Amino acid sequence: MSTDTASALAKAELSLEGLSVGDAFGELFFSISPYHTSWADLPAGPWRWTDDTHMALSIVEILKTYGYIDQDALAQAFARRFMQAPYRGYAGGAMLVLQQIAAHADWRKAAPALFENGSYGNGAAMRAAPIGGFFSTAPEQAAQQAQLSAVITHAHPEGQAGAMAVAVAAALAAQRLYLSGQQFLQGILPLVPESLTRQGIQRAIDIPPDDMRAASWKLGTGSKVSAQDTVPFCLWSAAHHLDNYEEALWWTAKGFGDCDTTCAIVGGIVALSTGGVPAAWVEQREPLPSI
Repeated sequence: MSTDTASALAKAELSLEGLSVGDAFGELFFSISPYHTSWADLPAGPWRWTDDTHMALSIVEILKTYGYIDQDALAQAFARRFMQAPYRGYAGGAMLVLQQIAAHADWRKAAPALFENGSYGNGAAMRAAPIGGFFSTAPEQAAQQAQLSAVITHAHPEGQAGAMAVAVAAALAAQRLYLSGQQFLQGILPLVPESLTRQGIQRAIDIPPDDMRAASWKLGTGSKVSAQDTVPFCLWSAAHHLDNYEEALWWTAKGFGDCDTTCAIVGGIVALSTGGVPAAWVEQREPLPSI
């Protein structure tokens, strides 16, 4: 393995660490309130991770094996992991597509047939940050590879736009350019195709970093479980907390909504800008299987 490939893989794995911890942390807030909870009040670990992490494991596996997104191999990895542990919290649409792929259906036919026009859910975005880590020196390539990863389960353009936006954000975060929140969001836009998701990111630029009410109202926080209802909020939250992983996740959880996914997306991005995940947080998360 070349030095460049090893460095790219290390960043993908770091993003996976941040994503998985964020996923497990966010999952806690379906039963408790982040507004009335401190670190000392959190349930004892291990905090269980969900389908967000499960699918991201397959992303990193394929990047490690091929150095790029091989769509057929990734489809098989998604289906294999799902069949091994279908209880990880998969949404109904994802379950249907992955069951079909496991039964030897062609994902090129299964994904577009879902919901008539394909899924625009946030599932492709929730697993995309490690792609940005791997291709951090080439955000354009990160966007392209994220689109290839997304279309396997999300044939709708919005689902793909969400994944592309998250991968580009992760690539920029890994470059550690110390941009302002507005500059960070502006840097993402050129590589996101015209979509409701892109329009949401554009709106996010003008929302103050401490105005959760405006962000929730104008962007959504994943309660509709769509890319356009999830990704702009996550990128807004990450953009204003690029220097502090803990604060990024606590702030993101305060948006409520689809907390495991929003925290997974933000965690996968901000782990790259901070260069690590606090050891105390990793210790609380359920261990990851080896890849």
